[in-house]
Amino acid sequence: MKTILIIEDDIVLRETTAEILELENYKVQTAPNGRLGAEQARVMLPDLILCDIMMPEMDGYELLKVLSKEEQTKRIPFIFMSAKTEIIDIRKGMDLGADDYLTKPISEELLLSAVASRLAKFALLKEEELVTKKQLEKGISINDIGNIEDLKNYFCDFGTSKKYKKGEFIYKEGEYSNNIYLVYKGKVKSFKIDEFGKELILDIYNDDDFLGMSAIIDKSYYYESVMAMDITEIIHVSKNNLQEILENNHKLSLEIFQLINESLTEVKKQLLQMAYGSMRRRTAKTILKFTNMMSHKPSDSINISRRDLASVAGIATESLIRTLTDFKKMGILEIEGRNIRILNLEKLEKMN
Repeated sequence: MKTILIIEDDIVLRETTAEILELENYKVQTAPNGRLGAEQARVMLPDLILCDIMMPEMDGYELLKVLSKEEQTKRIPFIFMSAKTEIIDIRKGMDLGADDYLTKPISEELLLSAVASRLAKFALLKEEELVTKKQLEKGISINDIGNIEDLKNYFCDFGTSKKYKKGEFIYKEGEYSNNIYLVYKGKVKSFKIDEFGKELILDIYNDDDFLGMSAIIDKSYYYESVMAMDITEIIHVSKNNLQEILENNHKLSLEIFQLINESLTEVKKQLLQMAYGSMRRRTAKTILKFTNMMSHKPSDSINISRRDLASVAGIATESLIRTLTDFKKMGILEIEGRNIRILNLEKLEKMN
């Protein structure tokens, strides 16, 4: 949980701002003036400071000067909140090193957006510095990354690892793209939700697959949601780091664009299958796709929910269950609970 220090002499505004942030699951501390704010900042080392300018004992400008000179506090993101709207006042605040300047009255949406973006930026900068430090320690240059395999090794050496539980989101559609991901171990699905609330699975990713490459451009957003299908370990590297790598290696850039193109081509094929394929053919192709994507032999069982199969096939779950029952009666599949095993691969591949 991120901690935010609010320094504001107006008690109503101070408490209102604190309540808004607490409802967004931030931990909030407050101070009524600059002097007490400086003392609290040194003790608690917050993740971000929101500060008024005109305050008793020590104003916001002086407070920022003081904190900027101290090693422990000089890098804490600092946002001014002020009724002073003249350009000269805003310029003064930014010249002193403030990360943002919000003019009162501040809308709830603008406040939360400013806080989230500054926290995200600070987290990315810290991550990039850590990566650079590791590179220097290992004597590795980004110019040494010549192909996709080198890039995967770079992720493993310098990326940040995180484990996800089954059903947990790695990222959601519409979120700002800060990172690019590599599946280190496990299995995830990418999907979109249509206007009727129906889930459409776009792809399945396994060990060594990249995620989020389509959002590599600046100021872009993820066009799909990605969720763990099992206990999964993901490694991420900031988009800024990857962009720097690609700027120095045109061959690798072409390989990345090829990956993105292959992914988009697969989505197009899936959409065509949904539009023109019969229900039995869609179901058969989907089972074969899952078998292939989950790195199983056709004779091995795959453990997959009927809902996920139906989502990829683009048909109702009830229709898929009836089709699976038909396949079972025809001796094409063996079904036990969630486990599906192909008995007659040739017949399944020729299904119309």
